[in-house]
Amino acid sequence: MYHGVAVIDTHGHMSTPPQFRAYAYNLIALRSPAAMRLSIPDEQMDGALRRHLRIMDERAIDLQLVSPRPVAMMHWERPFLVQAWTETTNDVIASQCRAHPTRLAGVAQLPQSSECDTANCVAELQRRVAEGFVGALVNPDPGADRRTPAMSEPYWFPLYEAAQDLGATLVVHPSISRDPRLEAVSHGYQQHNMAEETLATMHLEQGEVFERYPGLRVLVCHCGGAPRRLLQAGQRLRVGASEVVVRSSAEREGGQVGMPVTEVARTRRDLRANLFFDTCAYDPDFLATAIRQRGVAQMVFGTEAPGAGTGVLNPVTGRPSDDLVPVIDAMDFLSAEDRTQILHHNPRAAFPLLPEPQARKSR
Repeated sequence: MYHGVAVIDTHGHMSTPPQFRAYAYNLIALRSPAAMRLSIPDEQMDGALRRHLRIMDERAIDLQLVSPRPVAMMHWERPFLVQAWTETTNDVIASQCRAHPTRLAGVAQLPQSSECDTANCVAELQRRVAEGFVGALVNPDPGADRRTPAMSEPYWFPLYEAAQDLGATLVVHPSISRDPRLEAVSHGYQQHNMAEETLATMHLEQGEVFERYPGLRVLVCHCGGAPRRLLQAGQRLRVGASEVVVRSSAEREGGQVGMPVTEVARTRRDLRANLFFDTCAYDPDFLATAIRQRGVAQMVFGTEAPGAGTGVLNPVTGRPSDDLVPVIDAMDFLSAEDRTQILHHNPRAAFPLLPEPQARKSR
């Protein structure tokens, strides 16, 4: 709890014992999903969840949205295996949420495949929302080869239409990449995440998705990818305690060749009711820049705890780097209202299917 409001973490991934991933490996190796069923003893599943809930408590998280671990979604495999693994994954998430309904809410995996249109995902989304899931994770590059159409293209429209009709939120989070250029890069998976999230953000901002689907809500993880390095006319920007709008200087930019170029007027759409970004970034300077650039109204609290930031200490707070409440609390350019917006009110706006969380303890 933070100053009387429940802290809602929109970016969590399921915690499971080793048998869960072992089942996935056997599914890939044996390729006979109809002949296999996942079986994990209750005490071992409970052990993984106890650690997960303890870490939530230590980070003052009252309610967390849990989704599949993106690295394990298996979207690059053949569709019949992806379908079986998706159903198994969502069954486990559903059982964990039933066991801890006041602490966990489900975000579903979808049976995405570069071989299939996104209409392939609609039935699973409908089934899981009927079970109480509040949204679904979306991989912008299911083939792991960067050949899937941009998220502004008609390829995605069947999924967008279904999500809008259901009131379900789509959460953009990439999975693995098979780009050989990343093989020599330390933490290449994270670099792939940033590239795909940045492209998704630009396509959603610049395309006509939200004109076509005005009730659709999309959250892009990890602050929406890379921060902007250029000011753009119409962009909202936090300056001190105020939000300002970037204006044109009325000067022509350099670089044109030949005769003067007539500039086409562009209006930035107001997407504050449609497009959101989570705070899951562990460098405080990066996170502060993202909040200033994206604007408080589009930022929702997310930690991925337990995850990549659990084992690394933030030298500023002396706590694990995925303990982000004190990081946000220390940002002096945010007002008290801004902080409660990010930690509680914005997550509820981004996920309309989310039940009212039960506050637990103060920090």
